[in-house]
Amino acid sequence: MSTAIYSHPDCQRHEMGEWHPESPARLQAIADQLINAHIDGLLDHREAPLADLADIARNHTPNAIAIVRSQPHEGEDYYPIDGDTCLNRHSWTAALRAAGAAVAATDAVIDGAIDNAFCAVRPPGHHARRSAPMGFCLFNNVAIAARHALDVRGLQRVAIIDFDVHHGNGTEEAFDGDGRVLMTSFYQHPFYPYTDPLPVTPNRVNVPVPMGTKGDVVRQLVEEQWLPALHRFKPEMIFISAGFDAHREDDMGGMGLVEADYAWMTEQAVAIAKLYAKGRIVSCLEGGYNLSALGRSVVAHVKALAEI
Repeated sequence: MSTAIYSHPDCQRHEMGEWHPESPARLQAIADQLINAHIDGLLDHREAPLADLADIARNHTPNAIAIVRSQPHEGEDYYPIDGDTCLNRHSWTAALRAAGAAVAATDAVIDGAIDNAFCAVRPPGHHARRSAPMGFCLFNNVAIAARHALDVRGLQRVAIIDFDVHHGNGTEEAFDGDGRVLMTSFYQHPFYPYTDPLPVTPNRVNVPVPMGTKGDVVRQLVEEQWLPALHRFKPEMIFISAGFDAHREDDMGGMGLVEADYAWMTEQAVAIAKLYAKGRIVSCLEGGYNLSALGRSVVAHVKALAEI
């Protein structure tokens, strides 16, 4: 399959201090591991464009956009917007590149120029609410791309798969009650962002799991809960919020997944996409903070996307 990697150097210019786990080194770790795995040259590398404000405004309020557009005050390096998240003078451009990558990948996949794509971008997105940034996330890249597929490109049904260790509360909120979108996820609970689990519905299969959950349990819930819902829904395109912080080596979470689990989940997504969506998948980086585990897990994910 033809798999593209979308990224841009601007995504590494956003940073929130040397102490912060959501660091530019995350993208370098991914790039290094793709080279070490000898698959970098087999991928279609594409530059992430700047998103149009109209694309972002489909999912975010003017206030949310204005917050991200804020710059540090004169003489300051950082502008805090919550207890976990701050801006530097490059954050606005980085956020536009991250959202722009997701939208451009969506267009390329729908147009048939590529089969699928992985967006190696930051800042991540799945905590970003319609009204405000949150939890390392400025704009919700996957939600923006999904709305583009539905509202601009005319698709009728899209699925969002989120395997980050944290609940994708911003994405859940964005599409609550929207019958065009099926969201499937697992997430450690109780854990950040400390949202109360909502009941499973035909369009929401978000499954809380306890600390210490390993890959065998996750695979079972995918088989018993995600896959039946995806088969019933028959999505015309799949988006993946690809967080890798449920890895057993990642101290930001408390779960026990390994690279093979990410490969297996991606293989299930590819199979569903082939059945109902002409193979169309766009995946966007979310969490993953142990640099070695992150890079290795992305390699497993991308190899499964590309069927290498």
